[in-house]
Amino acid sequence: MPDGKVIDSYYVHEYSDWVNAVVLTKNNQIILVNQYRHAGGDSFLEIPAGKIEVGETYSEGILREVREETGYTSKANPIKIGEFMVNPAIQNNKVVTFLILEAYKAGEQCLDEFEDLSIHTYDFDELDELIKMNKIKTQLFTVHAYYTVKDYLKHE
Repeated sequence: MPDGKVIDSYYVHEYSDWVNAVVLTKNNQIILVNQYRHAGGDSFLEIPAGKIEVGETYSEGILREVREETGYTSKANPIKIGEFMVNPAIQNNKVVTFLILEAYKAGEQCLDEFEDLSIHTYDFDELDELIKMNKIKTQLFTVHAYYTVKDYLKHE
């Protein structure tokens, strides 16, 4: 601790940093994935996300994750909108959140063997209602990213 006290039997989970993105198409549709999460025993509606691979920049990582999970990409550079600690009580990693504009379908998904997810598009403004109706039940990051991007777009 900052004052020199030692906490016995305290474990920190060490993870690679994560990236996620609010991905908007040219028609202002947001791309969400409905992904099965084993620990939760259910599928959850989320923004595309994943971990950074060794040697990757955050921008490279999010473009790769979006392409793998959705088949979408963009010629525009990802816009970094925030950097947040995941769970500083027990984890050492952060999540870097991006906005990806003018996304378009560039191919098929490239999922890992045990990934089970489907792609869904909504009008960006519909996300407010999905959040209120508790259709977004996981990852504070999805809600936080949405409101951060909403504010960003209002000022652009």
